[in-house]
Amino acid sequence: MNIDSRLVEISEYTGEGYRPLVDYGEWRVAILRYIDELAPENIHSLERHNETDEVFVLLAGKCQLFIGVPQDDGVVIEAVRMEPLKLYNIRKGVYHSHTLSQDAMVLVVENRNTGDRNSEKMALQEEQADRLMILANSSD
Repeated sequence: MNIDSRLVEISEYTGEGYRPLVDYGEWRVAILRYIDELAPENIHSLERHNETDEVFVLLAGKCQLFIGVPQDDGVVIEAVRMEPLKLYNIRKGVYHSHTLSQDAMVLVVENRNTGDRNSEKMALQEEQADRLMILANSSD
């Protein structure tokens, strides 16, 4: 049975990296899949969104979130191993990144205007990058 696309829009993404699939009103739904730049050894910065939260749901594979936790003397990297089908809401203004297994698929829900204009990156210092690698390797 074919359903009129004006009634139901069906999308999928099987490529690498991030791909928006639905934009509606103020929000966007995207899929994030493995990409080399998110291998732990290739993560050189964390990002934060200054106007919106960002929601992640692990659909397949493995994903580990890295969170920049503010402390008096800077930002300490902590890790959260995502569990399938649980919702992870990264609050606006929180530095974060993630690493994915090659078979991973993560659903992303965010404001439609989330991008470079209202986000910023924090370059990792050597000790932060070292901690990120330790955390990534301890989860195997």
